[in-house]
Amino acid sequence: MSVVSSQQQVFLRLLGKLRPRWHQELTLPAHIQRMLSGERSFGSRDRRLYRELIYTTLRYLPWIEPCLDADPARAIKLAAWLAAETRDTRAYRADTCGDWPGLPSLATRAEFLKVTATDLLPGWFRDHCAAIFTPRELEVQLARAPLWLRLQTEDPGAVSREFAGLDWRTQPAPALGSAWRVLDEADVTKTDAFAEGRIEVQDLGSQMVLEALRIAPGERWLDACAGAGGKTLQLSQKVGPDGSVEAHDTRPAALDELLERAERAGLENIHISAQPAAGRYAGVLVDAPCSGSGTWRRSPHLKWTTTAEIVAARAQLQRTLLDRFAACVQPGGRLVYATCSLSHVENEDVITAFLTAHRDFAVEPPAQTFGFEAGPAGLTILPARHDTDGFFVAALRRR
Repeated sequence: MSVVSSQQQVFLRLLGKLRPRWHQELTLPAHIQRMLSGERSFGSRDRRLYRELIYTTLRYLPWIEPCLDADPARAIKLAAWLAAETRDTRAYRADTCGDWPGLPSLATRAEFLKVTATDLLPGWFRDHCAAIFTPRELEVQLARAPLWLRLQTEDPGAVSREFAGLDWRTQPAPALGSAWRVLDEADVTKTDAFAEGRIEVQDLGSQMVLEALRIAPGERWLDACAGAGGKTLQLSQKVGPDGSVEAHDTRPAALDELLERAERAGLENIHISAQPAAGRYAGVLVDAPCSGSGTWRRSPHLKWTTTAEIVAARAQLQRTLLDRFAACVQPGGRLVYATCSLSHVENEDVITAFLTAHRDFAVEPPAQTFGFEAGPAGLTILPARHDTDGFFVAALRRR
């Protein structure tokens, strides 16, 4: 058996292990990671190859899954053909699907296969966000998510020099110069720039959430759902050494990670708040737990595990969080609501319900829109324009 034939059979075996889980397990990526790490015969290149093939399968599941029983050889070929060409997949793809044409777009690939591109998103979600079913957005939904960095230093030249020494190319985002896209396959977590806190891995769309606001140096903020602190660190930089950010979360392990990241970056104005005080903050960020529909290109399993019922349950939790943390905003301050969801149920509908119950708050237009048109309830960041994940942000000023 040739090397590629053996790889094809291993790929089918791995899919067989995952198949019972991929329509129901929200934590599937962690299982995939454990599964690949547990294969002792795999080297790092093997893991990268199978990870790419697995995630391609999840992205294109309605096209590939029916073939797993009816025609496994075609399923193997489809996954190879649809996978990105990288140094780890190049030889495998050449041997597996080299006789198929390289087609430049999702539409041409769908036409070649005689399938429907819109089937690659859950049909029920069209009522939640019709925009991502348009050809331009759909194309991006099926593409690999890029690696974006947020510069966390006043000396970007040091980062540039280190990356250049590793033959890694970067490109500043046209819409936001402090965000860099890494153009090569790279593990930035093993660099001095990362170890010394000069960079953070953060999607450009996520960075735009806070950049859409006008945050003044010296302000006191609460990050009410801080998690491991991606936006907490960004807030810390924006308020500067004369300001402060209190981080609150119900998960101690996430807060421990946040403090490690803050120490690595030398940010001393971040503090943990076990019990945020009422009326204390110029700004309160509620980066709420959500369905994650804005991250489907990065976490494609969520397309097939998320339901309308899950979205509705998240929206109920989001309304509860906004009601709770609104009391922490001082008069004249802002309550900022953000999600990585593209569903109006979790975004505009949540804001509308909140404003109905809290007449002392009103929507404030964003300071920056990055080319999008802000709606009456907030700003939606769609993925295609800037090659990002999808986000929603609303700033609510307290009278």
